[in-house]
Amino acid sequence: MIQQFKKFLQLESASGILLLAFAMLAMVFANTPLKDFYFDFLSMPVSIQIGLFSIHKPLLMWVNDGFMAVFFVLVGLEVKREMMVGAISSYQKAIFPAVGALGGMVVPALIFTIINLDSPEFQQGWAIPMATDIAFAVGVLGLLGKRVPFALKIFLLALAIIDDLGAIVVIAIFFSHDLSTTALISAAIAIATLIIMNRMRVTAICAYMVVGLILWASVLKSGVHATLAGVIIGFCVPLKGKNGEEPLAHFEHILAPWCAFVILPLFAFSNAGVSLSGMNLSTLFSPLTMGVALGLVVGKTLGVFSFSFVAVKLGIAQLSEGINFKQIFAVSILCGIGFTMSMFLAGLAFSGDEADGRFISLARLGILIGSAISAIVGYYLLKRFTEPEATK
Repeated sequence: MIQQFKKFLQLESASGILLLAFAMLAMVFANTPLKDFYFDFLSMPVSIQIGLFSIHKPLLMWVNDGFMAVFFVLVGLEVKREMMVGAISSYQKAIFPAVGALGGMVVPALIFTIINLDSPEFQQGWAIPMATDIAFAVGVLGLLGKRVPFALKIFLLALAIIDDLGAIVVIAIFFSHDLSTTALISAAIAIATLIIMNRMRVTAICAYMVVGLILWASVLKSGVHATLAGVIIGFCVPLKGKNGEEPLAHFEHILAPWCAFVILPLFAFSNAGVSLSGMNLSTLFSPLTMGVALGLVVGKTLGVFSFSFVAVKLGIAQLSEGINFKQIFAVSILCGIGFTMSMFLAGLAFSGDEADGRFISLARLGILIGSAISAIVGYYLLKRFTEPEATK
C-alpha cells in the first residue's frame, strides 16, 4: 500500500489528480447534509496576536491569504529560475509562449466583458478567466505520457508561468485597496533587507523565511494583497551562493511537494465547494457564469492559438521543431483549465461586494464548467494529434 502511494506521488499527473479529488470532495460536502459543517468550518475565526499586532481572519482567509502566499513563493522561485536559466531565459525562448500568454489574457477578459456589458455588478470579474492552472494542465499532459513532444510541454510550462506573472501584475494593480502608509513602510524595509541579502548571496533559507514572514504580515496589513509578498520572497532568493550553493533550487525542492500535495489540495477543498441548492437554468446561464466559462473555453483557445499563429506567420516567433499547429491548438484548449488561479481571482474580485457569496458561487460554477470542458476536449484533441508522433 505504501509503495503504491509512493508511486502515485511520483506521477507527473499526481498533483492534478489530487486537486480534482479535493475539488470533488468539496462539492460533496457543499451539497449534502455535511454542508453546514463544511461552511461553518471555513468560517471559523482564527486569530494571532503578538503585543499590539494582531490578525483576525476566518479560516478560509488564512488559506487564501496565508497558505497561498507560500504557493506564490514557489511561483516566484519558478519564474525567476525560468527567466535566468530556463524556458524564458532569452528572447528567442520567451517570445513564442509570451505572445501566446498575452493572447490568453487579453481575449478571455474581452469575452467576459462583452458578455457582461449589461451587468455592471459582474464586470469587476473580468480577470477571472485570464489564468491557467499549471498543476491541472501539466497533469493532463502527464496522462498522455511520452507521446507528448518535449517542446510542447516546455511551451505549456513557459506559457503558464508567464500567465501567472500576468495574474500577479493584475492582482498588484487592480486588487489593492485602502493602503496603509505605516504598513507599506514596514514592507519596504523588509523588501530592502531581502534585496541586500540577495546581493550578499545569503544562502540560509531560514533567514529568508523570517524576513519573508515580516514582509507577509506588513503587506497583509498594507492593503496590497498578501500573496504578492510570496512572489517578492521567491525573486529575492539567489540562484547561486558564494561557494556554489544553489539556494533557489534547494528552496524550490522543499516547497514543491508541500504546495502540490498539501497547499493546493487544501485551497481546492476550501474554495471549490459550490452549493447547487437553488440553482437552475437561469443560474447556469447567468452572465457571470457564462462569461467565466466561455472566457476559459473560447477565450483562452482563441487568444493563445491566434496570437501564437500570427506571431509565427509574421516571423516574430518560431515554431519549435517536432510540434505543429494542431498540437498548439490542443494545448491552447488545455490553457482554459483555470482552476486554482481563477478561483483565487474570483475571491479577490467579489470579496468586497454585499452579494459576494452569491457572486463568488456563480463565478466558481463557471470556473468548474469551463475548466472541465477545457480538460476533456484538450485531452481528447491532444491524444488525437499526438498519435502520428507516437507511431513514427
